[in-house]
Amino acid sequence: MSDFHGVFPYLVSPVDADGKIRERALARLCDDLIGKGVHGLTPLGSTGEFAYLGSAQRAEVVRITIEAAAGRVPVVAGVASTATADAVAQARTYERLGASGILAILEAYFPLADAQVESYFRAIADAVSIPVVIYTNPQFQRSDLSLDVIARLAEHPRIGYIKDASTNTGRLLSIMNSCGEAIKVFSASAHIPAAVMLIGGVGWMAGPACIIPEASVALYNLCARQRWEEAMGLQRKLWRINEAFARFNLAACIKAGLIIQGYDVGDPVPPQAALTAEQRKVVEAALRDIA
Repeated sequence: MSDFHGVFPYLVSPVDADGKIRERALARLCDDLIGKGVHGLTPLGSTGEFAYLGSAQRAEVVRITIEAAAGRVPVVAGVASTATADAVAQARTYERLGASGILAILEAYFPLADAQVESYFRAIADAVSIPVVIYTNPQFQRSDLSLDVIARLAEHPRIGYIKDASTNTGRLLSIMNSCGEAIKVFSASAHIPAAVMLIGGVGWMAGPACIIPEASVALYNLCARQRWEEAMGLQRKLWRINEAFARFNLAACIKAGLIIQGYDVGDPVPPQAALTAEQRKVVEAALRDIA
């Protein structure tokens, strides 16, 4: 299995008003992020607004990202659906396009029992020959992954990673204690990444890394070298970004930050809305503080 570790920015999905993906903007962002040292790219994560895109748009985002990466870093593509068959089809499509791995996300309308949640993720992993990162985000998922389900899924030969956005760091330690080396943990921006690295995490997959890639990589390197005092000093500084973004729509914040930095990524996909002028000032101030 591939060794995924480090900083994987959750990419935005730049979309025109007519629904066309802005290829040049996305390709430029990917190239710049790689140049600034990120360890991988994740299209169609939460920041990628996967819930607001059609299947053709999603596939286009993944294709552009893979072509822009050109094998320099792994591309872990997000797969999300309410239907298992659709999720399986997405995963197979992205593998054919050249994805290095799959980020498996469960959307649910009606609540699901543990057996159904497990079967969804297992079906995705069974359908591909590349590593699968399972993603749990209780704030947005109607049916979450229990610790028992995670432990069983960790036994699957292609499920070797989990990204947990629960905000419960104790839960991460429980996952590590339960699964041991069978599954590696990525932090979300909802956690404190340096703290997750301290307890045994391997990196983070998060939207803010799109707009602070160099600082994010510097933080990872300090953690990897176990320079914890310096790492926490930088982490406290970077946490201001998370505090600002917790107040507003995440995709709108990241897109606003990228526009401030000169990337023509457009507005969030409707019915989401762009930040107001006052809200954008909060993002600008947070970026200035870090700079």
